[in-house]
Order: sequence, then structure tokens, then C-alpha cells
Amino acid sequence: MKNIEIKVLGSPEELRQVEDLQTLVWGGNDVVPAHLMKASVDSGGLVLGAYKKKEMLGFAFGFVGLHDYDGETGIKHCSHMLAVHPEFQSSGIGFVLKQAQWKVIRKQGLELITWTYDPLESKNAKLNIAKLGAIARTYKKEYYGQMKDQLNTGYPSDRFLVEWWLNSQRALMRLGQRSKPLSLAHYLSGKTEIINTVEWDSDGFPVPHQDRMDKLENKETQPKLVMFQIPADIQSIKNTNRELAHEWRMYSRLIFELFFNHGYIITDFVHQSGNQAAGYYVFSHGDIKLG
Repeated sequence: MKNIEIKVLGSPEELRQVEDLQTLVWGGNDVVPAHLMKASVDSGGLVLGAYKKKEMLGFAFGFVGLHDYDGETGIKHCSHMLAVHPEFQSSGIGFVLKQAQWKVIRKQGLELITWTYDPLESKNAKLNIAKLGAIARTYKKEYYGQMKDQLNTGYPSDRFLVEWWLNSQRALMRLGQRSKPLSLAHYLSGKTEIINTVEWDSDGFPVPHQDRMDKLENKETQPKLVMFQIPADIQSIKNTNRELAHEWRMYSRLIFELFFNHGYIITDFVHQSGNQAAGYYVFSHGDIKLG
């Protein structure tokens, strides 16, 4: 978006605006309080606000943490929350906030930002994996337990742990928009297999149908690249058919854990629009450079 100003936030008044936007986006009263964000900022954390004139349209909040990689403990930035005003979602504000976060955290001398997101949320997958160049290889079941906000209440809080290696070629190319995203047609022309199929119910929602997970069990048949289809809009399914939404959660949990246990890493995400819109995770197996 044009005319968007990104600010580093730290005053109590600014952080109370962040509280208000949390409530607007997620509903309920389960918000990260301003005083906790203030303490984090004063200890190396970061809160960014996206403004148009004086109105806050989005924010990103994170804090300093530790990570283990290749047997060594290092310092990372934990990007805990990112939200955009409901009227301005899918407008590019999230991407601009992550660009600003990337710049600030690199200046701190850190190489890694991690965060979690619901792997069935296609919009988040498109931003995190396809546009930012992050990867995922860790699945967390019921990560937050039972959540109280309106979007997640009564639904298992499974999450991916995303790794964003700030100096990696993948991140630099995606952030600089120097590489065009690959389409579904690109992958299919390269004989990348979609390892599951769906059927469509009377409401036009995808239902898990068949898969070829048996190919992963034999090392000789394990493909280097494979794709897994998920719904394009899990929120619509949750609002209309909770049983189907739960079926997708349990089915995808099984698939993601199986892939990761066999050494696969999510390296891309493709959104296919149309009457039967879908999202496709791309799993890579083999020598993958993360940092």
C-alpha cells in the first residue's frame, strides 16, 4: 500500500493502540497487554506499527529468545504476533511490516526469526512461505491449548514453527521480489506429484479423499519434491461445517508429522484461484540449505 508509515513503538499510548487492534482482529479479551510489550521492548524486543495518517492499520510484536541449531545455542527473535485491521487485510501491509522487521532484526546482528501459524490458513502460508521465503519443518500439536478468541475457540491450536533465516538466498530473493513465484503449472510441468486428492461436497468445500503416503515409507520411492493440497479458506469451512474443519485438522496433522519425520521441509506454497480454489504446500527432501 502507498502512504503507509512504519514506526517502532514503545510508549504506553502506542502499545495500548496495539491492544485495541488485537481485540478488533481476534475478538475476546485474551490480548498481550501493553505493559508486557513495554517490558519486552526495553529488553531488546520489537513492536512495529503500520500507520496511514494517524490510524494504526497493523502491527508486529516480537521478543528475544534462544534456539538450538546444529548442536549450538544461539539468540533469535521470536515474532509472536502480526495483525492487520480487518478492512485492510490482503493489501500488502503484512508484507511491509515483515520487511521492516527483517531490517531491524538484522541490524541487531541476529540471523533468525521464528514464529508460529496455523498450517491450514492459506493466506498466512502464502505470506510466510511464498512471499517471505521462510521454511517449516516442525509441527506443534495443540500448541496454545484451548484458545479463547473468536477465530480459534473450540478448534485444536496446531501450529507450524516457521524459521526465517534472514541472510539466506531464499529470503533475500523473495523479499527483494527478484524471483517470480512458481505456479502450480510450473510444478506440475516438472512432474511434481500432488500426493493427495479431494472431493467436493454440496457446499463447494474440499473433503479429504485419497493419498499416497505409502510412497514415503520406502526410501527408494521418496520423491525429492512433493505437493500437499489444503483448503483455500479454512475459516469458511469452520463457520459452515465444524466437523469437516476438524477432519481437515486431524488429517493434515497426520500428513505434516509424517512428512517432517521423513526429513521433508516445506520450502514453498502455491495458491490456485478459481471455482475450486486450493492451496498447495511444497515439500523438499534432501540437501536443503536453511541459513
